Amino acid sequence: MKAVHFGAGNIGRGFVGLLLREGGYEVVFSDVADALVDAINAADSYTVREAGPGGRNHVVTGFRAVNSRTDPDAVAEEVATADVVTTAVGPTVLRFVAPTVVAGLRLRSPEAAPLQVMACENAIGATDTLRAEIEEAAGSDAEELLSRAVFANTAVDRIVPAQPDGSGVDVTVEPYFEWAIESRAFGDELPNIPGAHFVDDLAPYIERKLFTVNTGHAATAYFGARAGVERISDALADPDIAARVSAALEETSAVLVSEHGLDPAELAEYRAKILDRFRNPELIDTVQRVGRQPLRKISRHERFIGPAAMAAERGLSTIALIGAVTAALEFEDPDDEQAVELQERLRTEDAVDFTTAATGLDPEHPLFPAVRDAVVSRQTALRAS
Repeated sequence: MKAVHFGAGNIGRGFVGLLLREGGYEVVFSDVADALVDAINAADSYTVREAGPGGRNHVVTGFRAVNSRTDPDAVAEEVATADVVTTAVGPTVLRFVAPTVVAGLRLRSPEAAPLQVMACENAIGATDTLRAEIEEAAGSDAEELLSRAVFANTAVDRIVPAQPDGSGVDVTVEPYFEWAIESRAFGDELPNIPGAHFVDDLAPYIERKLFTVNTGHAATAYFGARAGVERISDALADPDIAARVSAALEETSAVLVSEHGLDPAELAEYRAKILDRFRNPELIDTVQRVGRQPLRKISRHERFIGPAAMAAERGLSTIALIGAVTAALEFEDPDDEQAVELQERLRTEDAVDFTTAATGLDPEHPLFPAVRDAVVSRQTALRAS
């Protein structure tokens, strides 16, 4: 069996690629970074180290890498004969992956078993997004080519911090992981992925994860950056930051109870587990890394505005989530393109126009006034500085 995985970074090697190998797949990594591709191909194995209580080391073999920038035809040939295609490239990069998958499907025998495609991204419906990009890239052949694949949305969760210098292709991760996968697309032919669980309805899993793990992680980063704290674990050691993050997650849990009927007591345990994971001192993670790309993180269906909009529509509290958005608007990092753009737009754009464009909220939405007021507050502070 063979899996082609787009994105040979830390998540690709330390999470998705690891589990695929444990399922018996040969893993072909596809990436555009020349040095990374060369380093993977120069290694006979790499180690995934789980840092923290209960962690152990996994030695990974049976992999190779292909450079999709310099040799897209070779990647297409790998896709043509693969059993599984996965991604961990970021939601905005899926459109660049699609043409290569289309080229592979063109080469794929119509008699072959359907290619099993799963986008493992921090986004709701990422595989649906990839499928739509594939359909657009395929043009007039879309119907025939799409019949050669099946597509399943997934929810993935594993903290993979920035890696220490000199790690090579080894990866440090946390021991905990979750990989939930829609089962309906596969019929009786489920991919063999140890540790993954297949579910009929993914929505509760992906929203629970996105609105707890991602919301909590980013909130910790933005409140920590505001306080001048460097590490995520140190940020949560601050009682004020911990209380603010906990309050935001209590609001997202209220949304999950209302939307999916999840058990409040189980959600309370889940929140506690998540915050304990963030406190893991052996995961050296920084508020700057977690807080990067703030414009994406305050967009309409992301970790703050998504649950806050749902809460506002239901008459539920959004005070703590708006507090997290306010902290996100203050995030500065000269090395992060979106952080620089965020502050420039706040300096130059009208508050209503910025709020509409950046968050995707209609001015008539019940959440809009609170977000607009947060934008005005940040703009006032910038003008005074």
